[in-house]
Amino acid sequence: MPLLDHFRAPLSTQRHWESFHTTWAGAIADALNDRLLPEGYFAEEQVHPSARVEIDVATFEEAGRESVLERSGNGGTAVAPPRVWTPPAPTAVAPLVFPERFEVLVFAGEGGPTLVAAIELVSPANKDRPTERAAFVTKCASYLHQAVALIVVDVVTTRTANPHNELMREINGPPESLLDDAASLYVAAYRPIRRDESDLAEVWTETLQIGHELPVLPLALNAGCVLPLDLGETYDDACRRRRIG
Repeated sequence: MPLLDHFRAPLSTQRHWESFHTTWAGAIADALNDRLLPEGYFAEEQVHPSARVEIDVATFEEAGRESVLERSGNGGTAVAPPRVWTPPAPTAVAPLVFPERFEVLVFAGEGGPTLVAAIELVSPANKDRPTERAAFVTKCASYLHQAVALIVVDVVTTRTANPHNELMREINGPPESLLDDAASLYVAAYRPIRRDESDLAEVWTETLQIGHELPVLPLALNAGCVLPLDLGETYDDACRRRRIG
């Protein structure tokens, strides 16, 4: 199926893009686990549309609850309840951004799960404000600096920023690694590799267009194993699951 615009009418009024991204991530993970990954590897989808950490002291207090000591009248050993410690006021409060996450993580299972590759589905928030974009780019750069292979899929039509170009500038990528500034829809694959005692990132990019097919991208598990990830096949599967088209 050719790429559809999930962020504008009429499709955006019929289906929620968050649900489709979640389904697409699941379809990619299923394709990897069922057909592509060799023995000893597994893939998991990770979806956090709006990660937030809420802290409420009241959740640690149970007003009116009698203590364990008060309930130990049956001759049993009394156990004091755990003490709640409240930290002092912080020295400062700094702004922080938790980027939205629609991703598939690939792990090598031998010796405990080790992250070897990540596939990121860009959300509108990832391309929105400078702080949101910076958080997403920093996350992608951290994967590469940890020698984790990366694929970025950007089909968001309602924002014009290009996280790939920002990522290349973040890691000092060469000029030929940059896409045209007008290319707001694209896919990119990155393979961290050491060659001649130098740490490098091989980069593959391809621009996308609404109404055109999605490509096959290289997904590196290590320096000697690269898999063909057929985005079009997983996209078709996600559309079928959500009765689109």
